[in-house]
Amino acid sequence: MTSFHTHRARVHDASLPPCRRHSALRTCLTRFAPYSLRATYHHLTVSARIPRCLETDPDALVRAVDELHEARELWRVRAEEYGARRRAKKREGRRQPPETAWWHRRWWGSPDAAWQHDPFLHPPLSLPDYVRRQNALLDGVELPGCPACGEQGPPVRIPTCHGSGHAGLCRCCARVLVPCGCGRWHSFEPALRVGWSRTWRREHMTATGGASPHWPGVRGTARVERLESYTVRWESGVVCRDRDQ
Repeated sequence: MTSFHTHRARVHDASLPPCRRHSALRTCLTRFAPYSLRATYHHLTVSARIPRCLETDPDALVRAVDELHEARELWRVRAEEYGARRRAKKREGRRQPPETAWWHRRWWGSPDAAWQHDPFLHPPLSLPDYVRRQNALLDGVELPGCPACGEQGPPVRIPTCHGSGHAGLCRCCARVLVPCGCGRWHSFEPALRVGWSRTWRREHMTATGGASPHWPGVRGTARVERLESYTVRWESGVVCRDRDQ
């Protein structure tokens, strides 16, 4: 399996056609994507201003992969430190970590799972800033606001449990800040799915690298407010989802 650095070099290779460099960027995202693959890709298209027509500005791909690389280096150093500490604790007989590292969290059941269902909902932070924030939280630093993005506004209340309960989601990035009191696992997903093919083709961008004012039409807090809740349960080893009414 080729490495992240191999594909990053291909993104930088100006002798390759833009479509191949774009595919190499996607492969880099399969190696490291802190907002999940689709949401991280969406973030990079906006932050690096990747146009709908790649030939217009192929250097945008370089800006995107370099931002991803910087964030990955911050994560890699922290992961190596964390691994060394965990090995030392195990030698002392303490095998259960006090807190799961943020990069080990599963998307299913994660408070950040909405980013996977709707790639337009993710922190507005640059990827390096997001990694720095998560590393600081892992080190026990108390930071204000949403753990993911720092938003300090009141959470958006989303009905759960067939109307008998509510959960509080960050009004900026849809991270679950206040879980439903029922103790069950809820998934928050958009009523209208965002197709990956449309995101991959960057229909949310213009030909010159600006954000399209037409798609998607609903953004920000209004998009969080339109999320629907599903109760998730395991049944015979299969994940079942029941829409909350």
